[in-house]
Amino acid sequence: MRTGILTSGGLMLGVILSGPLYAADDAKRTWSFDDEATGQIARGFTNEVGQWSVVASDSGKALAQSAKNPNAVFNITLISDTSAKDVDLSVRMKAVAGETDQGGGLVWRARDAKNYYLARYNPLEDNFRLYKVVAGKRTLIKNADITHTDGWHTLRVTMTGDRIACSYDGTKSLEARDSTFPGAGKIGLWSKADAQSQFDDLTLVGK
Repeated sequence: MRTGILTSGGLMLGVILSGPLYAADDAKRTWSFDDEATGQIARGFTNEVGQWSVVASDSGKALAQSAKNPNAVFNITLISDTSAKDVDLSVRMKAVAGETDQGGGLVWRARDAKNYYLARYNPLEDNFRLYKVVAGKRTLIKNADITHTDGWHTLRVTMTGDRIACSYDGTKSLEARDSTFPGAGKIGLWSKADAQSQFDDLTLVGK
């Protein structure tokens, strides 16, 4: 159970929230998973590819990808009721396991599970990359080499118009311009192949 604050006429009002946490202004939404049932996917998320479910982590509950798929498979979950064009999107991520691949990242302006922008970190490769995925084919837009450390890390993406900026643990690492997906779309989470990862505190500010 979490408490939130709503403002009304200058007064601060305490409210009790259950399930995913949504901000009062509706422009900001945060999904944390402490009130979700373990062993099943979180409410509002779709299991497009992979095996997504809520698990107990060392930081409360998290949404995890646990499938061990072949190298060419992109594991993805989308939030069905989201539609945003200009976004400020962030998530905390922890790489748990994976021999072929590790880590994962953020998806935005998704038309479906095969067409979207992606920013992901891979600790096996020590890099943070921005991609576009068109008809299921991934194309690199920008790369930054970042030495990995264990534990939780924060990925953040901002996109306004065709301008994209991506940050890793508070440091801006990638900037680019791209107009492949000019319209609003869903947001989501992503991993590749056998990358088993946990995600928490997914936050969207967008319209």
